[in-house]
Amino acid sequence: MDVDAGHGAALGRVLSSQSTELPLTARLRSFLSWPMSDDDPVTRLARTHRGIHPSADTSVLRRGYAIAESMHRGQFRKSGDPYITHPLAVAQICAELGMDTITLVAALLHDTVEDTRYTLQALDEDFGPEVAHLVDGVTKFDKEFYGKAAEAETIRKMIVAAGKDVRVLIIKLADRLHNMRTLDARSPASRHRIARATLDVLVPLCDRLGIQALKRELDDVVLYHLEPEEYARIDDHVQNRPHWAEYLAQVEAQAKVALKRGKVDATVTPRPRHYYSIWKDTVAGGHPVPFDLPRIAIVVEGPETDCYAALGAIHGVWRPVPGRFKDFIASPKNNLYRSLHTTVTGPDQRIVEVLIRTETMHQVAEYGIAANFRFPRLTDAERARADQLAWLRRVLDREQETADAAQFVQSLRCDLAEAQIQVFARGRPMVLPVGSTPVDLAYELDAETGDQCLAAAINGRLAPLSSELEEGDVVEIFTESDGHTGTDTAAGPRGPRREWLGFVKSPQAQMQINRWFAEHDEPGITIADKVRVGRATIGLTLRKHDRGLANETPLRNLAEELGYPDLETMLVAVVDRVIDPDVVVERLIAQVDRRS
Repeated sequence: MDVDAGHGAALGRVLSSQSTELPLTARLRSFLSWPMSDDDPVTRLARTHRGIHPSADTSVLRRGYAIAESMHRGQFRKSGDPYITHPLAVAQICAELGMDTITLVAALLHDTVEDTRYTLQALDEDFGPEVAHLVDGVTKFDKEFYGKAAEAETIRKMIVAAGKDVRVLIIKLADRLHNMRTLDARSPASRHRIARATLDVLVPLCDRLGIQALKRELDDVVLYHLEPEEYARIDDHVQNRPHWAEYLAQVEAQAKVALKRGKVDATVTPRPRHYYSIWKDTVAGGHPVPFDLPRIAIVVEGPETDCYAALGAIHGVWRPVPGRFKDFIASPKNNLYRSLHTTVTGPDQRIVEVLIRTETMHQVAEYGIAANFRFPRLTDAERARADQLAWLRRVLDREQETADAAQFVQSLRCDLAEAQIQVFARGRPMVLPVGSTPVDLAYELDAETGDQCLAAAINGRLAPLSSELEEGDVVEIFTESDGHTGTDTAAGPRGPRREWLGFVKSPQAQMQINRWFAEHDEPGITIADKVRVGRATIGLTLRKHDRGLANETPLRNLAEELGYPDLETMLVAVVDRVIDPDVVVERLIAQVDRRS
């Protein structure tokens, strides 16, 4: 089939300064051979990428930028800047994270399918299925066709796409970060709405993926837009802390002496809190002035046992503050963050916070799931990525059983809640939202255990199923299949109780209980379901004409011809009877026959 007309026009405009007598591939090769001058917008991106991945082929970045610039030409952002500045900035953020070349290309092109006539098919042909999948994953559903459900369906689509390739989420986070950096150009109402949506879903998602390098700035810019007066107060405090640098230098010097005396090889650096962190601790503690303790980070050069040796050295010179030690090495956070945290009475009797970790822990703490791309040989990063993907698979399992996109997003928000506890059941740790009960835990173990839950023992003592669990509790769940004699199995039918919905906290429990009581009803149908049904409907209608399709290219062309933003939207329209499948097939056959 011929290359998409929009795609050809894009390359034509990009290469219009070249001789029209050259073949397209020769003109493109000529364009890509231009030297990288300091005025070239791709220079900084390529240098950043090569600085982390020296053997990377940056010519494909120039090709991606050329098409993106051509397609977005004439489009401008709210700030008045040319639109191409946005995808270039998103790609730069991804490059600074250490992402691979494919991610950077997708970042450069991430808005083309949504905002220009460049099609997903053309993108696939030009850059391959990986780039096409990443761009499709961050492409929003059209509000004109999907109405109020568009935002929730877009989030669900993004999470599903990330289940196949987590780089979708990294591009989305970089996209939102740059949008937040330039949010001043929007109206106050838009700024508040976008900042609130960022705080509700994307900031917790960034934290869950462990990408602190992005989360810190997202946190701060959200605070700037949602609480401008508080941001200004924190900023004034940070800019005017008396003798702060001198004191941290003193702490750093004494810590180095203590570590050397303890024969621990390590680097010591100041680790000041970012604005949002200061504000959160100030509000949580009810402090009248910004609560901001001096803090240092100790990165040991040896194995993780050296972290405990470093802890002993620090506690040997400064008295630890009772109740302020946390071991996230033995018990990592749910985002796989690992480090020792201690608070000590430092020089001049001032309270100082100390973080202690290995170099590997530090890299994973900064880059989270992106560390696997930045440090491809880092085994801890591979393990972290596997664990993160296991969490994503659990979320996707829930998506399969949730018909309503808004309900799925609410479930996702709950799953990403910062306030969580860790309890133990069946010999393994389980993470649950604060306020969870034995019923929540039972459903977290598996749906059958939840449905058959009869009683629970917390730390060896029988407790009501509505009891709130606390950090570190050891819980045993008794079910009907256990044959537990201390319960009356004849009191009611097998299965969950409706009253459980009044006290369960986890989205898994809520979803499974609702599923149990609604299974006799006709299940709701999602947009993804409609797409599948629409595709099958077209296939069956084609059979009536003894015809079939070798690929979806003719369907995508027809969707564009009929004015739909993408093939999926046309398939939904078929299911919703906005357009008759016979009409679609007749137009499709005529189109194919005309081109053959």
